[in-house]
Amino acid sequence: MNILITGGAGFVCSHLADTLFDKKHDLILLDNLLTGNKKNVEHLLNHKNVKFIKHDVQDHIEISEEIDFIFHFASAASPIAYQENPVNTLKAGSIGTINTLGLAKVKNADYLLASTSEIYGDPEISPQSEDYWGNVNPNGERSMYDEAKRFAEAATATYSRTYNLQTKIVRIFNTYGPRMQLNDGRVVTNFIVQALNGKDITIYGDGSQTRSFSYVQDTVNGIVALMESEHNEVFNIGNPIEITINELASKIIELTNSNSKLINKDLPQDDPKQRKPDISKAKTLLNWEPKVRLEDGLTKTIDWVSSQL
Repeated sequence: MNILITGGAGFVCSHLADTLFDKKHDLILLDNLLTGNKKNVEHLLNHKNVKFIKHDVQDHIEISEEIDFIFHFASAASPIAYQENPVNTLKAGSIGTINTLGLAKVKNADYLLASTSEIYGDPEISPQSEDYWGNVNPNGERSMYDEAKRFAEAATATYSRTYNLQTKIVRIFNTYGPRMQLNDGRVVTNFIVQALNGKDITIYGDGSQTRSFSYVQDTVNGIVALMESEHNEVFNIGNPIEITINELASKIIELTNSNSKLINKDLPQDDPKQRKPDISKAKTLLNWEPKVRLEDGLTKTIDWVSSQL
């Protein structure tokens, strides 16, 4: 297939591009490089079946080639990144989604939207299944991201119903691994960088809040399983093994042989207290579940971060 990936130079998408390239697909990688990095995909760009376009999805998208499948991933995806670029984040999820859906309509392409566990907000139930509507503050400091993603889901469902587009939505839970930005404020890279540098590890709140961390190749395998399936609906993709932030910090200190100490700071507004995916739907319908143990994934990530530092 000829596949367009928006946000194609980003962390998750660069691994997605590797997997799709290995499956012999032709790729068009589109990215404004606001948070993406062309170095993530430069190893692919000397191949004639991979093309890179620097472009922002909030602007009209012109693609001359035929397109069979569109992945819309373009967006800042960490609290620091979307709070530094709030309007662009809002527009990537809203105008960018409309533009890419319009392109799918013109090209008669199938479409997969990268949504997020953030659409569940600070959840009142755990684990979160796809039929949970969430607990989101529409005016909060994170709303430019989570409400844009909720709009993106609504737009995708509306275009699907109205124009008979074949669309899929993946709600991605906390993903980590090589090629993450080291300064984007995500907890895994924050802790690893601080531990490797022998600095105090900063924990926001008391550290009892939980997350469920999925290694990037596990996440990508789930996304590709959805792409290749006949299912045009919403799927959680993440790792259901829950861990507290304090436990994560302790594990990273152990794996890095660091002498870092833990310090606590105030919890940001609307930071969820619990995040755990119900992946029974993906296990049943996509025959997918994560394989990489947290310790193994963290070790690979620590090795990569160390090489970057």
